[in-house]
Amino acid sequence: MSAPAAPLLTTPLNALHIELGARMVPFAGYSMPVQYPAGLMAEHLHTRQAAGLFDVSHMGQLKLVGPDAAAAFETLVPVDVVGLPEGKQRYGLLLNDEGGIIDDLMFFNQGGDTLFVIVNGACKVGDIAHIQARIGGRCQVVPMPDHGLLALQGPQAATALARLAPGVEKLVFMTGGQFTIAGCDCFVTRSGYTGEDGFEISVPAAQADTLARALLAQPEVKPIGLGARNSLRLEAGLCLYGNDIDDTTSPIEAGL
Repeated sequence: MSAPAAPLLTTPLNALHIELGARMVPFAGYSMPVQYPAGLMAEHLHTRQAAGLFDVSHMGQLKLVGPDAAAAFETLVPVDVVGLPEGKQRYGLLLNDEGGIIDDLMFFNQGGDTLFVIVNGACKVGDIAHIQARIGGRCQVVPMPDHGLLALQGPQAATALARLAPGVEKLVFMTGGQFTIAGCDCFVTRSGYTGEDGFEISVPAAQADTLARALLAQPEVKPIGLGARNSLRLEAGLCLYGNDIDDTTSPIEAGL
């Protein structure tokens, strides 16, 4: 007999998704909303026209801390880490010894010898283990399982978010900073994976529900599921790890 499947994990917004009528599906070991009652097409179009709120708390968040963190991390990714200015973010690829892609990721220089890194949900356990094994002797590898991650995406995302966090509209693409939003302690980057303007917001798990409800109260914002996140990503021509790229693909083959 095969072993029983592990129970699905839930994000800090699980109760909110159910309240909003989401259809929940297993994804990367989590129970996640694939769509809400409006449906995938309506959600896709709303994100392109206004602003959509995505729960991406299944993603892996971690910090690399120490004076050698940037140089150490640069041994694992084929991009410039040491030269990344404080307050800026970059896209990167975590590679194996053969040059195959273990995962794609985003990293941000928070200053104070600290890099903030976001990796894919389905890969995060392996990614963190790989990073720890390779550079854990050179810097602290600090996973952040106590944080949620929300993405606010679309042409009206800045208008909606600036109402709650004045000044956030001054961020340009691939920059970020610390903001208090609806009383929540948030780290905000102007980035995302839909091809639209928008933001990703890291927030302590205990504050995620408060933050999500404050964002959904803005007239431009509607909740968007994984189905539309995938169709938006595909329409924008952005790679999906495990689908378009994997550990048999090199960055050159991937056009990255």
